[in-house]
Amino acid sequence: MIEFQQINKTYRVARRQAGMGNAVKAFFHREYETIHALRDVNFAIQDGEMVGYIGPNGAGKSTTIKIMCGILTPDSGRCVINGRIPYQERVAHVRNIGVVFGQRRQLWWDVPVIDSFELLRDIYRVEESTYRKNVRDLSELLELGDLLKTPARNLSLGQRMRCEIAASLLHGPKLLFLDEPTIGLDAVSKIAVRKFIKTLNEEKGTTIVLTTHDMQDIEALTERILLIGKGRILLDGSLAKLKEHTSARKTMAIQYRGTSPALPEGMELLRHEAGQMTVRFDPSTIPASEAIAYFASAMELLDVSVSDISTEEMVAALYREYEI
Repeated sequence: MIEFQQINKTYRVARRQAGMGNAVKAFFHREYETIHALRDVNFAIQDGEMVGYIGPNGAGKSTTIKIMCGILTPDSGRCVINGRIPYQERVAHVRNIGVVFGQRRQLWWDVPVIDSFELLRDIYRVEESTYRKNVRDLSELLELGDLLKTPARNLSLGQRMRCEIAASLLHGPKLLFLDEPTIGLDAVSKIAVRKFIKTLNEEKGTTIVLTTHDMQDIEALTERILLIGKGRILLDGSLAKLKEHTSARKTMAIQYRGTSPALPEGMELLRHEAGQMTVRFDPSTIPASEAIAYFASAMELLDVSVSDISTEEMVAALYREYEI
């Protein structure tokens, strides 16, 4: 179980204007700015949960992950994970966690992947039988095959990311932190990684904290979302509840023949081209059946589709609402 209680974290950052004169001045007298990365952050994550941790760049996501990994110590507050305080009991803590940073690597660049795995086995002191079983299982689930014999520098981004995830799980952690695990991956690789993450959570009960800007990852994997902005937790709930909070509006895409009519009150035009239009409406004001009937009576409909607000639109609306 993860418990975050009134966590605060600040950074002191040096600032100066451009130019040689300002550089010389800063050499003798530096000006600093205090950045509040986290402000009274509270949340709890139960064993076996898969949580999406989202927010814009600079919101405090990576700082939170680093505190949970034991890399950073908060200025105040308390973080307890499975009965341990990560930054006070780091050696014992890291034996039970796995971490994947999408833009950083833990595989040695010039050696075959399996050699990196062997070194990680020694670092984590994994028993030989357990290590062999984990390598076999992970290779099968992630379809590593001959990739294990290939130097990391010769792997594509998608292949390397699959190997990075395997490397983080060799010691069988019960808690996995994923920071942008699908960044830059093609569609096939993304689907493979998502499928593996979901299987890991459902079959082995691994607790997973996922930070990402890819809302398709959030939709495909998580049921609960934590939204952070300007260092504060702004929302905590299911994706469905967040959609309800954002808006109950729906989008209607219409293909038609003839002249488009004027829109009734409460309906917003999003796009309009020859023979096609997209509108947004609130079903509590105008039921979908009435909206379709209105257009059917005014023009010849060729095709109509009604959909909920997309996850990207929902998150963008939340950012605007909280001015983050």
